[in-house]
Formats: sequence, structure tokens, C-alpha cells
Amino acid sequence: MDRFLADELTADEVRHIAALTRLGLTDDEIETMRGQLSSILKVFESLQQVDTEGVEPTGHTTEVRTVLRADSAQESLEREGILKNAPDSEAGYVKVRPILG
Repeated sequence: MDRFLADELTADEVRHIAALTRLGLTDDEIETMRGQLSSILKVFESLQQVDTEGVEPTGHTTEVRTVLRADSAQESLEREGILKNAPDSEAGYVKVRPILG
């Protein structure tokens, strides 16, 4: 799909996209997606006409700063203190519910 969108996507192109994304689409869904994807691509096509000459590339529209404290090495917590605050413990470890059945 290296072509510049001049008209709507074909059903075969939508099938190809669906196969790449591992989506199983019915014929009705392919027709729906054909129209929706074509509309999305037309919006991107219109962006090609925006003059960006002299516009500096940006990663963010605002100044980015971290709100986290600086990372620094510290002494580890004592096991007994951690286990004392844990809701449940067993054999020196924090005991939690199984996640996988």
C-alpha cells in the first residue's frame, strides 16, 4: 500500500490489512472498514498539503519535565518490618492470592 490515496481502498486492500493485524472480518465488516479506513486516510492525505517548511520538529507540544524525584541508592528495608506490615506472610515471604488459576 505504497500508493497515495486517490480513491477509496479496495476490499482486497482491507483484507490484506486485516490479515496483517490478524483480524477475521466478514464481508459486511470489510465493507464497513473500507469506508472508515478510506476516510481516515483522506484526513492524513489532507495533512500532506500543510506547509511545514521551517517548522522545527517536536516530540511534545509543551515543555516536558519529570515530576519524579532523582533516583538514589538507599539501604533496603528490613524483612521483618516489611512482613509486619504485609496483610499475610508465609515462610519469610509476603503471601498473595494466586493470579493464574
